[in-house]
Amino acid sequence: MRHLLSPLDLSVEETDQLLSLASDIEKNRSKYAHVCDGKKLATLFFEPSTRTRLSFESAMLSLGGSVLGVSSADSSSAAKGESVSDTIRVISCYADICAMRHPKEGSAYVAASKSSIPVINAGDGGHQHPTQTLTDLLTIKSLKGRLGDMTVGLCGDLKFGRTVHSLIHALVRYPGIRFVLISPPELKVPDYIKENVLDANHIPYRETTNLDDAMEELDILYMTRVQRERFFNEEDYIRMKDCYILDQEKMKLAKPDMFVLHPLPRVNEISVEVDDDPRAAYFKQAQYGVYVRMALIMTLLEVEKPC
Repeated sequence: MRHLLSPLDLSVEETDQLLSLASDIEKNRSKYAHVCDGKKLATLFFEPSTRTRLSFESAMLSLGGSVLGVSSADSSSAAKGESVSDTIRVISCYADICAMRHPKEGSAYVAASKSSIPVINAGDGGHQHPTQTLTDLLTIKSLKGRLGDMTVGLCGDLKFGRTVHSLIHALVRYPGIRFVLISPPELKVPDYIKENVLDANHIPYRETTNLDDAMEELDILYMTRVQRERFFNEEDYIRMKDCYILDQEKMKLAKPDMFVLHPLPRVNEISVEVDDDPRAAYFKQAQYGVYVRMALIMTLLEVEKPC
């Protein structure tokens, strides 16, 4: 039995195999309609979610399985004080696989240590979000035809952004990756990631507060929102929430084949006028999330690929 708690739980070879399976699912979705007949997915979301929770549910239903779960801490026994360890022990009696989101960092690791079914980390605080990373990788590979030899701009909340942290961990394993880290000083990538991931792997990167100056060198621009729920001080959030707004004027500075990704939801960091730009790939990215999660469920449940 395997869990997915971090994007590094899969080797590069295993990641590539999973992305290939997801691509085949995209092209032949009906072929996979019954591979998980009789299987149950539990979705334990102790933190708000639209895309991640619904895409997991859509994925399992598209594979012929069924779904049960909770959509908030208030609707579960966590509101009564039940621990993550006890919750996952009980859920293991009801389902074959579990996707869990929790506001506390490390909660998915605690669940996996007590679970008798595969656990998928659907986001734990500001730590990791591996299924979003797999979605990002599939999107980039589909758009660019490769996962190496490119300059990736990460813009916005790079301190608390778990999607950013997971994506950095995953991309450094591919050759020719360079990062431009675009954020206000208060929301910079944490030092432990720069030291233990970027510097340790000799990955070239530079930090800047200016999005305009970075645009022309990027192959991928990964926008993120400033996350209100990560701030203890409302004044700090209000001061930084509009630091970067991508509009059509900024898009004019970019390469013709530069693509914009965003894990969503957006607030106002991408102007709606950018949605009509053919380089805006964030809604396609959301669709790829279903195919990735279908492939991941099959992989962790050890379901054979249909002929």
